[in-house]
Amino acid sequence: MAHSTARVRRVRSASTRRAEIVRLAAELFDQEGYHQTSMETLAARAGVAKPTLYHYFSGKEAILREIHRDFIEPLIARHEMRLTTSMRPRQLLLEAMGDVLELMDTHRGHVRVFFEHHRELPPAAHAEVQARRDAYETHIEAVIERGVREGEFRAIDVRLTTLSIFGMCNWAYQWFQSEGSMRPREIAYLMWDIVERGIGAPGTV
Repeated sequence: MAHSTARVRRVRSASTRRAEIVRLAAELFDQEGYHQTSMETLAARAGVAKPTLYHYFSGKEAILREIHRDFIEPLIARHEMRLTTSMRPRQLLLEAMGDVLELMDTHRGHVRVFFEHHRELPPAAHAEVQARRDAYETHIEAVIERGVREGEFRAIDVRLTTLSIFGMCNWAYQWFQSEGSMRPREIAYLMWDIVERGIGAPGTV
């Protein structure tokens, strides 16, 4: 029993250390650039010897894959959890937009890497990550389709609407500041208001 407990602790410790390395790497890639950051630099920032760093990850590409997973998997998990509830399409879309904005706050270093460096992944990892991104996109399309089908949204181009919502949320990493006057979910509510009601004044359309 003692051996089993010790093994669990070692596994947890290794998992925690890997997560910390990924977080530090995401920050460095965001600040210095993916190509400009070496494994030596990352090892120094993490306070470990370079061979120790290679014990956890085979190289920068392996870390890059983990960064992408850390960003996309929470989005999918949260959305799939909400699909088990009675939420209507409007609320599902609003919550999805809030998720993206909140991750830009809590996973600041991951965001730029996720949107700008997925092409640096090796083919197999890129295909894996792209499949998950596509799965999430399909989820959002399905919500919009449901809204149209049930009369909650007007007849619209579902694909273009999906891309427009993603474009609005995803581009926010270029200007969002954690120390700004509005919190991520507040911004999401304002964005959703623009999506749902447009910008025309009442009576002018």
